[in-house]
Amino acid sequence: MENGMNRATRYAAIAAAVLFAAAVAGFGAALEGYLQSQYPVALLGAKGFPHALAFNLMAFVLPGMLAGVVAMDLRRRLPGDAGWPLRIGAQLVFLSALGFIAMGLLPLDPRDLESDASRFHGTAWMLWCVAFVPGACLLAAGLLRRPGWRRFARLSLLAALVVLVAAFVLTSVIAAGIAQRLAFGAWLGWLILAGLPQGAAGGKP
Repeated sequence: MENGMNRATRYAAIAAAVLFAAAVAGFGAALEGYLQSQYPVALLGAKGFPHALAFNLMAFVLPGMLAGVVAMDLRRRLPGDAGWPLRIGAQLVFLSALGFIAMGLLPLDPRDLESDASRFHGTAWMLWCVAFVPGACLLAAGLLRRPGWRRFARLSLLAALVVLVAAFVLTSVIAAGIAQRLAFGAWLGWLILAGLPQGAAGGKP
């Protein structure tokens, strides 16, 4: 049963990444004039855009729900004597998954970026990012000296750094569309890593 649960978690993480990538690529190709390197992902699900609801469900809601499953299973698989950094870190990455879901449930309004709808979407984005970065760092701090978890700890720290820099620094250096996709890619990559069994996710240093 344990192996079955591990496989289910791994498949959930992969499915989340595949759904998101397929939605962004497919709906982006179908929208005339949409440039992946220039425009934010959320524009494909913005109010008034064709198939916005379908995009939000496929790109944000369903992957976010799968991410929540992975986060909860990761919490279950943490060492039995996990201290408060690990417990809080696991809760924060679960909260990050909720923020990802919220981005799909609260689409922005491209006609008025100062509207309540756009602000709510921005808040969901911040929740996703601000919850994940410290959550991954706390997991890394709590697991760095534990055999079998060290590689996972190091890669969690790297993922947190990429999300932080891409979300808050690179947007002023490169196209916002690319920076945002780097942040999402790092999070989804970490999610796949988190879905691996302990030995595969950790391993020897």
